[in-house]
Amino acid sequence: MADTVFLNGQVITVDRYGRVVEAVAVSGNRISAVGTNEEVSKYIGPLTRVIDLEGKSLLPGFIDSHLHITIYGTNKLGVDCKARGIDSIEDLLEALREQASRTPEGKWVRACGFDENRMREKRFPTRQELDSVSEKHPVFVMRTCAHHSIVNTEALGRAGFDEHTPDPQGGRLDRDEQGVLTGLLVETAHMQMFEAAAFSEEEYREGLRLASADFVAAGITSVHDAGGYGPDNLRAMQKAVQAGDVKVRIYAMICALNQSDAFVRKVIDAGIVTGLGDERFRIGPAKVFVDGASIAPTMAMREPFASRPGDSGILYYSRDELNRILGEAHEKGFQITAHAQGDRAIELLLACFEEALEKHPRHNHRHRIEHAGVSAPDLVQRMAKLDVIPTPNPAFLYEYGESYLKNLGERSAYMYPVGDFFRNGIIAAGASDCPVTGYSPLVGIHAAVNRKSRNGATVGEQQAVSVMDAIKMFTIHGAYASFEEGLKGSIEAGKLADLVVVNGRMLDVPKEAIKDLQVSLTMIDGEVVYASQEAMAK
Repeated sequence: MADTVFLNGQVITVDRYGRVVEAVAVSGNRISAVGTNEEVSKYIGPLTRVIDLEGKSLLPGFIDSHLHITIYGTNKLGVDCKARGIDSIEDLLEALREQASRTPEGKWVRACGFDENRMREKRFPTRQELDSVSEKHPVFVMRTCAHHSIVNTEALGRAGFDEHTPDPQGGRLDRDEQGVLTGLLVETAHMQMFEAAAFSEEEYREGLRLASADFVAAGITSVHDAGGYGPDNLRAMQKAVQAGDVKVRIYAMICALNQSDAFVRKVIDAGIVTGLGDERFRIGPAKVFVDGASIAPTMAMREPFASRPGDSGILYYSRDELNRILGEAHEKGFQITAHAQGDRAIELLLACFEEALEKHPRHNHRHRIEHAGVSAPDLVQRMAKLDVIPTPNPAFLYEYGESYLKNLGERSAYMYPVGDFFRNGIIAAGASDCPVTGYSPLVGIHAAVNRKSRNGATVGEQQAVSVMDAIKMFTIHGAYASFEEGLKGSIEAGKLADLVVVNGRMLDVPKEAIKDLQVSLTMIDGEVVYASQEAMAK
């Protein structure tokens, strides 16, 4: 007899046949039966919990294939500009002063989610304004793209930055006309400051607990963590999972934040490879950054931005450097990947994959491209030939669509081209890149289907996909991207009981209303880890 049975639902199995059935039985941490109400009712015993779905949709638990769980969680410990609706420099400074008043002297005061385009002043705060917040605390304000920051004088000193510091490769310390540092840090300069502003292990653990609670309430049952704070991040995630503070399953990338690949090299030298771990926590690919952000924009483009003639973005590595780092990881058995948003960066990464596979052929490598932003048709064809897995972020279109139209012009038609991915037989795994944008998979699915911004601007209409294909991106394709499609990602007997219920019929609601659906219940490992008030009342 089953422990839990779901009846009378629109059960979207995402199996190879695309079946939509009525009922599911769960025994222990596994799915034990899938089918009609009559078929599954045979598993109901005196102790079975029966949940009447009343026609609502039951889906495999959502898998976010690229987000930053520790960064999102620790952001909640500081000033979150998005969550607070901060829309002016003065409001930001006031919030930072309040944070500083509650922070011991000498400790970091942090803000995240800042977007100068949403400020009334349309600018960053100045170094001097952040000095007015506190001269006894280092103050760190991270832009929403997580590729830029603005800091005060104390923070510059903590990172060892002064007027004599040269710009790092792939980055810039902004200076005024007299050569004085303004406090604005771009790309790899920001990454160095990001590492200097690290948290304590206790703060990491608390942030992870908060993040996990938010994610399961959104129906997320597995995440692919794209890195955050090097070895401290990895250690904290493992401890939090072991302690039960983190409910979501984690596939952890081994990530180099800047040109230094020391962390990746240490992991490789330790004999660790992709796949080590268990169903709760597993080592993922070796990852580096190839270029900048899509929304700043600083991503590396083959032609200049439409909004910035003469500016083609930033590359972190030369071809030889990239081939050395990722080529060695591939040779030693790692799945390899990189942040690559611009078409020039994607082209460089594909050349790296081609060289690595030519030197050391490997079947079923499942190498990835994180984001795969401006994927022109020639790049998509190369991805298909190499069996590469892109992890696009459809929700960026919803939040930042206008910026793509402005900065890319006609090339915006190839921004996260999920339609082209599907047409070319490419398995694309959906991702949010939270906290750069919101973590709701329903918004990601909505954006992949509708290709419209929050304000109604259309971005690459021909790249829209069906609701079912968008669901696949956030379920079975995510499982495939971590070599776990035999364990999860679809509702089939024998697979892990990771399930999510939404409060409507997802295949039947108007496609414009997908984002308005709400998660009613989330199950991980056969355990209900989240239930809405409406679901609890029943």
